[in-house]
Amino acid sequence: MMKLLAAILAVLFALPLPAGATAPPGLPADLTSTEVSFRGEGGLELHGSVISPANARAGRPGVVLVHGAGTGTPREKLLAEAVGAARQGLSVLIYDKRSQGYSTTERSYPQLAEDALGAVATLRRQPGVDPAKVGIWGLSEGGWVAPLAATRPSSGIAFVIVVGANALSPLRQQAWAVAAGLRKAGAGGSLVGRAEPNLYRVIADGGLFPEPYHDPEPVLARVRQPVLAIWGVHDLLTPPRETPPLFADALEAGGNRRYTFRFFPQADHAAHLTPDGGVTRLPELAPGYAELVGTWVGEATSGRAPVAQVSGPAPVQAVDSFGVPPTAWWESAAMQVVALVLLLVAFGGYPVVALVRRVRRRDAGVPSVAARVISAGGLVAILGGFAYLFYVIMTGGKLAAPGPMLGDRPVLWLALQAVAVATVAATAVTVATWRRAGTRGERVRLGLLIAGGAVFVPWALYWGLLLP
Repeated sequence: MMKLLAAILAVLFALPLPAGATAPPGLPADLTSTEVSFRGEGGLELHGSVISPANARAGRPGVVLVHGAGTGTPREKLLAEAVGAARQGLSVLIYDKRSQGYSTTERSYPQLAEDALGAVATLRRQPGVDPAKVGIWGLSEGGWVAPLAATRPSSGIAFVIVVGANALSPLRQQAWAVAAGLRKAGAGGSLVGRAEPNLYRVIADGGLFPEPYHDPEPVLARVRQPVLAIWGVHDLLTPPRETPPLFADALEAGGNRRYTFRFFPQADHAAHLTPDGGVTRLPELAPGYAELVGTWVGEATSGRAPVAQVSGPAPVQAVDSFGVPPTAWWESAAMQVVALVLLLVAFGGYPVVALVRRVRRRDAGVPSVAARVISAGGLVAILGGFAYLFYVIMTGGKLAAPGPMLGDRPVLWLALQAVAVATVAATAVTVATWRRAGTRGERVRLGLLIAGGAVFVPWALYWGLLLP
C-alpha cells in the first residue's frame, strides 16, 4: 500500500520513485540514479533519471539535458553526457523525449521547452541540489529549445549550455546540411543548387517541415543567464563557422556578454570524437568536454561566469549556407500539386486511352513514336525525379549517397535530365505533326499530350531537370 501511494505521489508531484527502480543500463558504479516522473506540456507524463555522484555533496549544481531531433528518444541516448557531468559533481536529469505531438512532420519548440521546464522544476526539488544552481543543456534541436525555456518568466534556470546549436532557422540549417553532404560526396550542378533547396521550400510550404522559419536570434537576445556554447570542429549538421558569430551578436544585442564559446578538435556535431571528419560518432566525448562543463558551471553559479570568451581551433565548413525563403504563390505546395495532377493526367492519359481502345478492339491508328516518348518520358521524369529527390534528402547530411557519379553529376540525375530533354524535344515534334492526326479524337489525345509538354517545360526548369 505504501509503495502504491509513493508511486501516485511521484506522478502527481514529480517525486522520486521508490528505491530499486530500474537505473539506466551501463551506469558506472561511482554514480547513483533516482527515477523520477513529471508533467510536460499539456499534462503529458514524462519519465527520467537523476544521475548524481555516489558521494554527492549538498548544495550541488544540477542540469537538465534536452535531446536533439527525434521522436521518443530514450534517455540513454544522453547517458555519456550525463555521466561526464555527474562525475564533475553535478546532478543530471535525463528523460525520455515525448512522442505524443512530435513526429517528422509535427513538433513545437515551445511545447518542448515546457517539457524541459517540468524537468527543471523536478531537478530543483531533488535532495542535495541547490535550486538556485540548476541549468539547462540542449543538443542540436535542443539548442533551439533550451534558450526558449530559459527566457520563460520564473523558469528558475541558472545557466544555459548548448552543443551543436544553430543561430539559423531549422529549414536553412537542414537544407545546408543535405547540400553539404551531397557536395562532400562530389555532387554539384542543378541537383544541389536548385532541386534540393526547392524541395525543402515546397515541403515547408506544405506543412511537412515543422518549425521551418523559427528565428533563434530574438530568443537568444532575451537570454539573461550565462551561456556556454560548444561546437565540434567537424560539425556536418550545423554550419560551425557561421553560427557562432550570429550567436554572439544575438546575445550581445540583448546585453548579455557572459558567454563562453569552445571548439573541440576531432569532434562532431555532438562534441563526440569522430575518426573521419564528422561522419562517424564515437561513444567517447571530446577530451576536456566534461571538465569544461564542470568548471564553467562552478564559475557560472558562483557569479564568476567568463565574459565573451572564445577558444579552440577554427571549425571546418567547406561551403556557406544559403537562404531558403518561403515560396511565392506560383511555386507553392498547392500549385505544385495542381501541376503534378495535370502532368500525370496529360502523360498518363495517352497510354490509358490506347489500352481502352485495344480492349474495345477499336482502331487506334498508327501510334506516334514522339507521342510515346512524351508520355513515357514525362512520367519517368516526374515520378523518377521526385523519388530520387526524396531519396537524396532522406539519405543526405554527413555522408550523402547520390549513387554513381559522372564528373560532379550523379548518373541517375543525368539520366533523368536526358529523359526530360527528350520529352521536350518530342513535344516540339508532336506540335509540328498535330494537324496531320487522322481523327478528331486523336487530335484531342495528342493535344492533351502537347499541353502536358508545355506545362512540363517550366516545371522541369523549376526542379533543375532542364538546367546544367
